[in-house]
Amino acid sequence: MDFTAVVVWLLFALLLLFLARASIRIVRQYEQGVLFRLGRVIGVRMPGLRFIVPVIDRIQLVSLRIVTMPIQSQGIITQDNVSVDISAVAYYRVIDAVKSVVAIENVAAAINQIAQTTLRKVVGRHSLDQTLSETEHINSDIREILDALTLEWGVEVTLVELKDIQLPDSMKRAMARQAEAEREKRAKIIAAEGESIAAVALGEASDMMMAHPLALQLRNLQSLVEIAVDKNSTVVFPAPLMSTIGELSAFLARENQAAEAAGRPRPAGAQAPSPAPAPAVAPAAASTRDTPPKVA
Repeated sequence: MDFTAVVVWLLFALLLLFLARASIRIVRQYEQGVLFRLGRVIGVRMPGLRFIVPVIDRIQLVSLRIVTMPIQSQGIITQDNVSVDISAVAYYRVIDAVKSVVAIENVAAAINQIAQTTLRKVVGRHSLDQTLSETEHINSDIREILDALTLEWGVEVTLVELKDIQLPDSMKRAMARQAEAEREKRAKIIAAEGESIAAVALGEASDMMMAHPLALQLRNLQSLVEIAVDKNSTVVFPAPLMSTIGELSAFLARENQAAEAAGRPRPAGAQAPSPAPAPAVAPAAASTRDTPPKVA
């Protein structure tokens, strides 16, 4: 075999290898292949080893996995004219490989742009308080709007979440003052409720002590026992002064009655105070002047 024949066989073998390489495609498990023949879609190829006609056929692989797409921060003015910067994140996946290739040129770029505009539009319809407290409702609205637009492209938006909300410094200070005032209001209300409950309890206790006078004395003795634990040399304890004076007056009255009944002199402490002597009045001084003469 001469050199020319060897070269021909080598070229033929290389051509076969090239054709084999061009006709074999491997579609991975998380992909689908859209097959074009002479520029027309003729079908979708499932995962596995697939053969195509070289030069005539072209297969484009489409990933079916969920894609995480961050939505960059947007300067948005809320319904109550507060400027906030909000960023979010969206999750989507391809459900129709043919539409994602034929209906739109770049699925990722298109969804990113429409997500930014939808985020600005939805948040702009809410006030700041609603944006901060109703994030789940806002996320649901954004996802529904995106779904209605992207289903025509063969894409399903599975989830949208607000990721970060940046407020102006002045608004942060105002919200901090509002929160502080709210907590002070709660503290005052709780203190007032405690005072009301304590007043009711003290009223019931006072009624009980009025019905049982010895209960007050027992309470005083208990307080003295509690004070004596500190080992103080001097204890100043308030006593019921008016009730003590009343009891002393009643005791003296009983003693006076008993002494009068027995014909004994009154006790020294029971002598009634003698009335104070009236002040002496000086006699009028006699006039030394002569009587004026009568006029005829």
